[in-house]
Amino acid sequence: MSGHSKWATTKHKKAALDAKRGKLFAKLIKNIEVAARTGGPDPDANPTLFDAIFKAKKNSVPNDNIERARKRGGGLEAGGADWQTIMYEGYAPGGVAVLIECLTDNRNRAASEVRVALTRNGGSLADPGSVSYMFNRKGVVIVPKDGLDEDTVLMAVLDAGAEEVNDLGESFEVVSEAGDLVPVRKALQEAGIDYDSAESGFLPTMSVPLDEDVAKKVFRLIDALEDSDDVQNVFANFDVSDAVLEQLGAE
Repeated sequence: MSGHSKWATTKHKKAALDAKRGKLFAKLIKNIEVAARTGGPDPDANPTLFDAIFKAKKNSVPNDNIERARKRGGGLEAGGADWQTIMYEGYAPGGVAVLIECLTDNRNRAASEVRVALTRNGGSLADPGSVSYMFNRKGVVIVPKDGLDEDTVLMAVLDAGAEEVNDLGESFEVVSEAGDLVPVRKALQEAGIDYDSAESGFLPTMSVPLDEDVAKKVFRLIDALEDSDDVQNVFANFDVSDAVLEQLGAE
């Protein structure tokens, strides 16, 4: 889990700088629209929308785009799409289990793009339930270090339901039950601790260690999946050492 988290954090930092910035913006906007449609357009009364807007702002999505998405999703402005959430399960090289969370207005297109990305990169689709049992849905808050130490973060969130605080190098990962995500996020705010994102996701209960060669193949497959406009999140149960990550980063 730690290796995957470090890799995900690295990808998050690079996302705003690389050529996929437009794709990242589109996915963040989609999250806002769906959150507003599901729980209403008021972020003060809709924690999921609050977190979606917060993450979009952290990634420099223009305020006008955020506001239009909020209004579309909340029915205050025309043009909202009928987004559907679909979860696919599969395997990557090395026996790595993969959960692929899609948010799409075209189920057939999403299924096709996921299947193609998997098969062209050494992976395969799996039957429903054959992979998901290896993951638990958790609340995850990413906190930049900025001079903080692990004990300070842990003390701020312990009474709010946090289960653990993991050191990711340049940031901390605060893990809780999905239902405790909002109290944990609020506890950080009350303690005056800044955070980069607060959202629920799937964390693996067991991990597969990868060497450099297999890690490269797994990352290539995940990149192909994330290149699809319909794919919102990819979760996988691999673990990669710092040495392997550093080697891959140098290429």
